[in-house]
Amino acid sequence: MAQPTFFKPPQLATLAEIAASTGAELIDASRGDRRITGLASLDQAGPMHLAFFDNLKYAAQLATTKAGACLVSPRFEASVPHHVAVLRSTAPFRAFVRIARDFHADALRPQSWFDNAAIAASAVIHPSARLEDSVVVDPLAVIGPEVEIGTGSVIGSGAVVGPGVRIGRNCNVGAGTTIQAALIGNNVLIHPGCHIGQDGYGFMFFGPEGHVKVPQAGRVLIQNDVEVGAGTTIDRGSLRDTVIGEGTKVDNQVQIGHNVTIGRRCLLAAQIGLAGSLTIGDNVALGAKVGINNHLHIGDGAQVTAMSGVKDDIPPNGRWGGYFAKPTKQWYRELFAVERLARNSAPKAGSAKPDPEDREA
Repeated sequence: MAQPTFFKPPQLATLAEIAASTGAELIDASRGDRRITGLASLDQAGPMHLAFFDNLKYAAQLATTKAGACLVSPRFEASVPHHVAVLRSTAPFRAFVRIARDFHADALRPQSWFDNAAIAASAVIHPSARLEDSVVVDPLAVIGPEVEIGTGSVIGSGAVVGPGVRIGRNCNVGAGTTIQAALIGNNVLIHPGCHIGQDGYGFMFFGPEGHVKVPQAGRVLIQNDVEVGAGTTIDRGSLRDTVIGEGTKVDNQVQIGHNVTIGRRCLLAAQIGLAGSLTIGDNVALGAKVGINNHLHIGDGAQVTAMSGVKDDIPPNGRWGGYFAKPTKQWYRELFAVERLARNSAPKAGSAKPDPEDREA
């Protein structure tokens, strides 16, 4: 049986058309009429596939690829096998993504999982909710009172949108997602299984007498062009709103605590944990499994290495990593120093004395 595909096959394109679309230069113009049927990695490409190369790690794959054409920088074009048409580009991956977006536009933004173009009969929509034209609501979704949803938005199956929530235009709310106490801008993509706007973790501690819950009466504000990965949780604020800035991209299974402010165009990789009331500036990049303590400030343009634990403020454009995180140059120096110490203190061959307790049974 043929392998199933889940997206529309791309339209056929010639190498000349691809060159024009990506801004690349087709080195051998006589190959301009060659047809490309799809995109593939170097090791899986066939004669009618386009691939790209911009990392020496994959030089062996370039040497043996069966691709029909390859986007490559001038530095590496001489390494491309003769049977592969060369598309010279100063930024091969960027050009590859550009053509991929043309070929697979339907993969950029989820549509109805039920091939639905309107409001499903089994959806539950409160009479006071206001949905603009061309809103799609899949089966078993629930939309509460006073909700407003802008035109072109898609609400997935089983999603629950709580009272008074505002969702802008051309948004996607994935299946099984819950949203409450939130205002969401335009062109926001929320993947399946997210939970947005629930209580933050706020308690006043009384020791043996128990703990008293602090009311979480704030909101979640998600600005335009934000993407939220599957399984991510964003708590609503208590004393101030939780804010996700314009253009920020959040990966899967990220925890964002109450009162957190995240700036514009940030990148947050998977399984990050952000404690309450911290502030992250614009253009910040956080690696996977980074944990950041509460009430800290991460400056604009900062970067934090994956699996780091942050307990101190990070200045603008700082490059930090480790546990606990510190400037990466200092962190590396300390790691190297410990490695040298371990090497220098290791016993030389034949000099180790036997352990009197290490005897045969």
